[in-house]
Amino acid sequence: MSYVQLLIHAVVRTYKSEQTLPTDDRVKFLYQEMSGIIKNKGGHLYRINSIPDHVHLLFTMPAAISLSEFMQSLKASSSKALKTADGFEKFKAWGRGYAALSRSIEDKQKIINYIINQQKHHKMVTFKDEYIAFIKEMDLDFDERDWDR
Repeated sequence: MSYVQLLIHAVVRTYKSEQTLPTDDRVKFLYQEMSGIIKNKGGHLYRINSIPDHVHLLFTMPAAISLSEFMQSLKASSSKALKTADGFEKFKAWGRGYAALSRSIEDKQKIINYIINQQKHHKMVTFKDEYIAFIKEMDLDFDERDWDR
């Protein structure tokens, strides 16, 4: 038998990082949708939180599916549900791509705390600065042209 633990911290932006996600209890619909999609794919959602232009998720996923397939399914299914949901009238789509970083199980609580504190965090740091730092943490170069997609 194989034993695999794939812990992923992902960030999904709204289309062009527009402020289209609600900040009140209506956002729970998004969280329930994404949680259900992750569960149906064989994963487990540890934490989710959002502000109007992006969502942070910490989840496990099965080794039998690629990350790109997993994320494409998560974004497509949730986008379809949001477009007809009350409170998401401004939502157009998710932005092109996503950012995802594999994490050590030892980092789980630290990432959960980071995700919980998104509203407080973004009073001090812009989303664009956070996103670029996240890309750099992956040891990748950020392409400025990707920001408006």
